[in-house]
Amino acid sequence: MTGAETVALPLRLTWVQPEDLVGHELRQAAEDGRDATAIRERWVAAGGHLAPERAGASPGPADPALRALAGRLLDELAALPSPLADREPTELAAIRAACPDWPAARPAGAAPVAQLHAGWLGRAAGCVLGKPVEKVTLAGIRALARSVGNWPLDTWFTEVGLDPEIAAAHPWNRRSRPTSLAETIDGAPEDDDLNYPLLGLLLLARHGTGFTTADVAALWLDELPAGRTFTAERVAYRNLLAGIEPPLTASFRNPFREWIGAQIRADVFGWTHPGDPATAAELAHRDAVLSHTANGVHGAMFAAAAIAVAAGGTGDVHACLRAGLAVVPPGSRLAAAVRFGIDAANETPGGPAAFDAVVDRLHARYGDHHWVHVLPNAALLAAALTHADGDFTGSICRAVSGGWDTDSNGATAGSLAGLLAGSPEAIPSRWTAPLKNRLATSVAGFDGIGFDALATLTREASA
Repeated sequence: MTGAETVALPLRLTWVQPEDLVGHELRQAAEDGRDATAIRERWVAAGGHLAPERAGASPGPADPALRALAGRLLDELAALPSPLADREPTELAAIRAACPDWPAARPAGAAPVAQLHAGWLGRAAGCVLGKPVEKVTLAGIRALARSVGNWPLDTWFTEVGLDPEIAAAHPWNRRSRPTSLAETIDGAPEDDDLNYPLLGLLLLARHGTGFTTADVAALWLDELPAGRTFTAERVAYRNLLAGIEPPLTASFRNPFREWIGAQIRADVFGWTHPGDPATAAELAHRDAVLSHTANGVHGAMFAAAAIAVAAGGTGDVHACLRAGLAVVPPGSRLAAAVRFGIDAANETPGGPAAFDAVVDRLHARYGDHHWVHVLPNAALLAAALTHADGDFTGSICRAVSGGWDTDSNGATAGSLAGLLAGSPEAIPSRWTAPLKNRLATSVAGFDGIGFDALATLTREASA
């Protein structure tokens, strides 16, 4: 997820310096309707750069005067009022008030271990499928897969038989390539899309469903290596170390607060609250506001609620998506993105090959957003699940084939589709066998754990 390269880069240079955040905050301002023209002009006149693809890419220490200006401009940008604020609240009470179909909380229960096992395996398989092409362009993804006869996408990416010219034109994600191609997968490699569900299990084990956002913060500081955080989570982590308390950790000099990070942390709240999307969404909110606001929070709530319904045994992916929409303010851009994805899928029926046209529509609509922003990715996730009608292979392959944050979308699609499948045996073995029931992670106590053991721990953490 989230644009990570490798923790070998000096932490000082990645995702937290003011001069690397201004361009991203200017982009965020344009997206949420704040007029930042004068601030932009001052920044450009001073020699500041605008929204680099990889923040923290400065070749050396910033000029002290430019860094000081960047800090002041970030604060000025934060003070600009957004005309969308009333439609896109962050506070839970305001979100609930905006949702006319907010579901009623339901009695606690627990999903079968076999179903949770399938959810974990699905999340891992979708994540690993998307890892090699994270940050690769849509054209590159299509070219890499077509070159080896794997389009429409139906199985793992591979270098076997790949045209060298295409490989050179569209290089794999260098961090993921050694562990996530068909010929190299040997268990599930570490990824933040898999680390956060582990932290969610620790959170529920330590505090139960009564946890607070401060408890999430303390857990991160205790158990989450700083070098394994990216974008919004890394800024929130920095803010915690600076003595800033939540929820200000989500908004202080954090231009990534509406990116996808909170959404990838939401599965565990759905897994542990089968058939109870309201509670799953509320817990996801409590977790999300440590690092995200508005649509970033809505994305987490949407995913948690949809996954909760899938864990409840509905068997209907469309009901899951409707449940996710029920906990998102209908006037928000997140709700509009999900509806757009669903409509695009429904208006372009057919098999996997037909999904290319759906993706083209999504990129025409959301291609101006950063590839880690929650809006394009939520639209793609909803479209993939809808078009595949809940089928496991179809869901993860469509989610990854659409580009943007490929490993995150593959993971969430796989989690939900795995739950709908109901058991590990119902997932094609080509997705599960290479994972070898083994997950690598830097979260202490979990490295090498099996997905069957994680399913048991998840059931024990259920309300």
